[in-house]
Amino acid sequence: MILIFGISMFVSWRLKSKFSEYSQIGLSNGLSGAEIAQQMLNENGIYDVRVVSTEGMLTDNYNPQEKTVNLSNDVYYGRSVAAAAVAAHECGHAVQHKAAYAPLKLRSALVPALSVSSQYMQWIILIGILLLQTTPIPLAIGVGLFALTTLFSFVTLPVEFDASRRALAWIQDRGVVNQREYGFAKDALWWAAMTYVVAALGSLATLLYYASILMGGRRSD
Repeated sequence: MILIFGISMFVSWRLKSKFSEYSQIGLSNGLSGAEIAQQMLNENGIYDVRVVSTEGMLTDNYNPQEKTVNLSNDVYYGRSVAAAAVAAHECGHAVQHKAAYAPLKLRSALVPALSVSSQYMQWIILIGILLLQTTPIPLAIGVGLFALTTLFSFVTLPVEFDASRRALAWIQDRGVVNQREYGFAKDALWWAAMTYVVAALGSLATLLYYASILMGGRRSD
């Protein structure tokens, strides 16, 4: 877990470093992130999704409930390689939604249960550890809830990788980026995807840790 935490910190630092670097590289066609996003949506026949700006850094996301592609100000107004990559990636999620991409549908189906369980999960696990010598049931419930979180983390991986694949294919096919810019965009999205990989591995390591406590307590009984 300590190793994964260290890797997570490195990947997070590397991601911010890469996006800072590629935010300084102007896009040869001069388009902004908002213009690229709108063009990608239109060319995929998506006319009911709005492109809006949001505060913060790397806060970009697609909201299927609100039907919005939310781009941070640096991406929305930016005319850089980083802005193009992020804008196209988030629109890739909108394309997935329209195509009823199975992993995205599964992830969306898990959200309601996850939002409820996340409010109580840590408390249930704590109580379960304290009561483990009396009964394993609370900790077993907590481990089950954490398993749901871990499942969500792994379901997220194909969703994110596929969105990047769609984004990179589109910006290349439409000539949004030249060959040099394409390489930078691909590198930026790869580091972004690595944050999800590390998060999933971290969740799995934590799940195994709690499960080992549960099994150890049951054996001692």
